[in-house]
Parts: sequence; structure tokens; C-alpha cells
Amino acid sequence: MGKITYKRLKGSQNMRQRLLLATLKSTPVLIEDIHADDTLPGLRPHEISLLRLFEKLTDDCLIEINETGTKLKYKPGIIVGGSHLVHDCGVSRAIGYFLEPLILLGLFARKTLVIILKGITNDSKDPSVDTFRSTTFPLLKRFGVPSEGLKLEITSRGVSPHGGGEVHLTIPTVQHLTATMWTDEGMVKRIRGEAFTTRVSVQLGNEMIYAARGIFNRLLPDVYIASDYRKRSEAGNSPGYGISLVAETTSGCCISADTTVSYPRGDEEEDIEGEEKTELIPAADVGEKLASGLLEEIEKGGVVDSTHQGLLFLLCALCPKDVSKVRVGKLSPYGIETLREIRDFLDVQFVIKPDPSTGTVILKCWGSGMKNLSRKTT
Repeated sequence: MGKITYKRLKGSQNMRQRLLLATLKSTPVLIEDIHADDTLPGLRPHEISLLRLFEKLTDDCLIEINETGTKLKYKPGIIVGGSHLVHDCGVSRAIGYFLEPLILLGLFARKTLVIILKGITNDSKDPSVDTFRSTTFPLLKRFGVPSEGLKLEITSRGVSPHGGGEVHLTIPTVQHLTATMWTDEGMVKRIRGEAFTTRVSVQLGNEMIYAARGIFNRLLPDVYIASDYRKRSEAGNSPGYGISLVAETTSGCCISADTTVSYPRGDEEEDIEGEEKTELIPAADVGEKLASGLLEEIEKGGVVDSTHQGLLFLLCALCPKDVSKVRVGKLSPYGIETLREIRDFLDVQFVIKPDPSTGTVILKCWGSGMKNLSRKTT
């Protein structure tokens, strides 16, 4: 066996995209100075968990971490996928942090991916599992992913700080993606959403729904926000509540926003000691604020919201050697960083053209020609 040549990288930025693209392209990477200047240097718990997840999905993967956790050697294996897999995502980041790379790996795996993920289903930092189901899955269909194979079932919800949620995810394999020409946002025709509560009064969920509807009903008649009020074992280990919303347009675009409110780490115990517990944001304010946030996302324009820009660019770059053309609103920091990593790993560069008349940006690229050579056909 010959000597392994590693692509040398520095720093902790874009760790998730780097590991994902390294795995898809079978590129060994050596990453140094990981959180080196932080008070606690080295890989974070969620980054180690992501590596262990990749290890479960691949065959012949090699991971080496030094004692301080500031240096990582990663040689990707063959993406196998498979069923009966279980992964505990921990509680430092939500399940949404793991879903984006997991979905892309699953598409190019040898076998259909069926996995149970445990941890935090909803928080304010990462996209919720509801958003993946209502918005991310329709996005995948644009690139030729069969809708009948995509499935995400929420068996229990879990919020910060102690999680306790569980989702069952199924991702079909594809031979290759399909390039897309997608620049028409269309007009918003309806609003859909879901409010949830865990270990708190269901009245909080009703207040969020009522407040959000109060914003949208002034603008369009077709508004429906469902409720999902969990109790006992289905409610996870911490109290909280939240809401996810999606605007569906006449051209098939889905623009989403979500938020979750829960007690900060340690606050649940403070009440027992007689200290004052942190007051949570009133539910009505949560619903109203998120409804306004969704309207802001719609106003930005584009075929996806700012949260999905990175995934959209990855899908375009992973298409066959054909042209994809998409329209987005103002480029988000995450979207810009993803474009840089795509250039470095896939050698794909996007032509970026601002559209002053709408304030949007049109991006065009030639796909990298990614194919699933190991896919099993039945």
C-alpha cells in the first residue's frame, strides 16, 4: 500500500463541509490548529460525534486525533450506508447539524440509508427536524431524488439542554443527481407550519399559532399551522416549545423559518434551590416574531431561504457535468463559505451575477460529474 497524501488544512472553520466533501471525493485530510486559540482547545463534542457518524456510514475509514484534539487525520472510506444504524448526536448541537451531511452521504451510498438519530430535535441554532421534512426534502426532489424514498419520522421530541428526542431517517440512493435551472421564485400561495410543546402547557402552543396566524391572515387566506403537543416519553428530557413555518410558492419553492424556546443549561435545577428561574420568551411573542422572520426571508427573494443556501450550492456542484442555474437572496455567510469549500474540494466555481432589479443573486455552475459508482441496483 502506497503512502497516503493528505490535503492539509488549518483551523476549525467549516469543519462539517470539509469532512463531508472529503468523504464524497475520497480525499484524505490533515486538519491542524483546531480551536487552538480557545480556552478549551481541540475538537468539540459535536465534531467528534460527526466523525463517529461518518465512521458508521463508511467502510475502511481512518480517524486519528492527537492528545489535545487540535490535530485530525481523516482518511475517508467507501460510503456504504445500510439499515439498523443508530447514532446518539449528543446535546452540544441539535440533530439538524448532522442531517445535512448525512443526507448527502446517504444519496451516494452503496445501500439505502436507514438510521435512528437521538438528541435534540429542535433548538434555535440549527434547523429543526420539521424544517428538513417540510423544506429540505422538496429541495432534494428538484435534483432528481425520488420522493417516495425520503422519510423522516419524529418518534419523540427533545429540546435543549438535555435532549431526549429521536427521529427515524430514510434516504434512498441515486445513480446521480439531476442538474436544474431554477430561477423563478413564484408568488406565495399558502403558509403551513407546526407548533410543538414538550413538558409545558399546551396553551403555549395555541398562543404561538394564534399570534402567527394574526400576521399571515392579513396577507393571504390559506394559512394552516398544525399542533404537536408531546407528553411523557415522547416529550424528551427538557421543557420547551417552538414553531416552524414554511411558505409555499406557485413555482414550488419552500421558504422556511423555525425557532425553539427552552431553559439554558443549568436553569432547570436552579428553581429547586430556591433561586429565580430564567423567564422564557412569551409564546405569543415567539409566534409573532417568527412569522415576521419568515416574511423577511420571503422579501429577500430567491428559490430557497438563507439557511438552505449551502445545501443548494452543494447539490448544484455534485450534479453531472451539466449547467445548473439558481437564484438566491443576499448571500449568507454560510453560503459564501460553502462556495469556497466547493471550489477547493470539487474544483467547481460558480459564476455569480447580482440582479439589481430584484436584489437577488443568480449563480451558475458546471457540475463536478459526481456519480454513485458503488450503488447496488435491485
